[in-house]
Amino acid sequence: MPFKFHHIHLKSRDPEAAAAWYGRALGCTPVSSLVRPSGERFITCATADGTVIAISGQKTGQVLPEGSAEPRFGLEHFALETQDFDADLARVVALGAPLIEGPITMPNGIRYAFVEAPDHVRLELMFFPKG
Repeated sequence: MPFKFHHIHLKSRDPEAAAAWYGRALGCTPVSSLVRPSGERFITCATADGTVIAISGQKTGQVLPEGSAEPRFGLEHFALETQDFDADLARVVALGAPLIEGPITMPNGIRYAFVEAPDHVRLELMFFPKG
């Protein structure tokens, strides 16, 4: 059975601020924002290629443990490709995302770096040379 990727869902202590950061850092545009019956703010935004990033707060009465941008079991990170690697990396770092690994250039020219996005999300920026 074929599957199609649908979305990434991030939990945030401040979904509005996180969605605004992803807008400034990655050019995500807001698609929807609502409060679900469970009490959580639920914001959907999309990247230029249509990748959906859902960001929600805690449900009423829910207490979530602190996140971590360190390598770990489970979802370790998500990665986005860019054609302007240096400028985009500099921009997300200037927007408050600490550089946690890299930048690294592989022998084949692929470049990547990891930053810590809001709420301890580990985000990888990648560059793939043409040709």
